[in-house]
Amino acid sequence: MRALGLAIVAAAMLGCGPVAAQDATMGEQLFSRCTVCHDTGAGAQNRVGPELNGIVGRRAGSLPGYGYSEALKQAGIDGLIWTPEALAGYLASPRDFVHGVAMAFRGFKSDDDIADVVAYLETLKG
Repeated sequence: MRALGLAIVAAAMLGCGPVAAQDATMGEQLFSRCTVCHDTGAGAQNRVGPELNGIVGRRAGSLPGYGYSEALKQAGIDGLIWTPEALAGYLASPRDFVHGVAMAFRGFKSDDDIADVVAYLETLKG
């Protein structure tokens, strides 16, 4: 399991390439696909997925009060931090980025869309 964790951290740091801040307004529009499961903003609450205020810089699987999958909790224990690069990798293909994650979303296909959503997530304060 330790090797898996190290692979996740390496992918987050090396395999996703740089994420240039794009259009946070467009990212918020694209994020509307995510609001079925995730909440943001003042008064945000956990839903099927955790609320995402302050996600950038947070250790994976660590928001108090949310029941994460064992895979995501282990990724956090192994050092996965939600940097813009890690979020980009996850948003491209959650199940490939963290094997065993419960998230049903298959990922955004466009690098521009991913960069825009990451730019939006960076605006969310904890």
